[in-house]
Amino acid sequence: MPNGRTSTPRVPPRWFVRTAWSVHRGLYRVTAGRFGLWRPKAGRWGTMRLTTTGRRTGRERGAILAYLEDGPNLFTLAMNGWADGEPAWWLNLQAHPDAVVTLVDGTHPVRGRAAEGDERAHLWAKWREVDPDLDAYAALRSSETALVVLERG
Repeated sequence: MPNGRTSTPRVPPRWFVRTAWSVHRGLYRVTAGRFGLWRPKAGRWGTMRLTTTGRRTGRERGAILAYLEDGPNLFTLAMNGWADGEPAWWLNLQAHPDAVVTLVDGTHPVRGRAAEGDERAHLWAKWREVDPDLDAYAALRSSETALVVLERG
């Protein structure tokens, strides 16, 4: 591994990951959005709220996600806490690509899609700069982790 580690990275238990997500969403709601979102900085990802349309219900669904920027676009990983299976927000976005992101500076319409080929390699490398263990974490999943581009409208 690039950082000299020889063991598989440790992921917190699933109950802990789900509790952390719930607490983060709860703090965002309770503070009316004043807490829970931040911009990416050098060597650190930011957080955004992504609102998708439910693929079965047609209702709005929200998720708070880590993201990085690439020009005007945002990108994130559909990783489901490094567990197997696709996160619901990604399944929703595949069915209904038009969505809304809420950032520190406001709300913006976006259109989601999976990065492929050279674009995927470029964005994966940018994410690896923030998390040198990215490849080891991704190897924990039985399928490729989608790299999702959110193009601003």
